[in-house]
Amino acid sequence: MKLPEDTVMLLSVVNTKLRDFYPSLEAFCEEAGIGGEELKERLAAIDYEYDAERNQFV
Repeated sequence: MKLPEDTVMLLSVVNTKLRDFYPSLEAFCEEAGIGGEELKERLAAIDYEYDAERNQFV
C-alpha cells in the first residue's frame, strides 16, 4: 500500500483506514508494510499519538 508522504494526508488516510477496515494499528501496519513505531513517530511530528481504545490517532 502506498502511503502519502505529506504527514497531514497520512493522518487522514490512516485514521480512515483504521475506522473502516482494521481492528488495530498492528493489522493496518502489517497490510501497509510499515512499522508501527515508524508510523507513530511520523504522526508524533504533528502532535498526534495512537489511542488504542479509540483505534485512531488523536
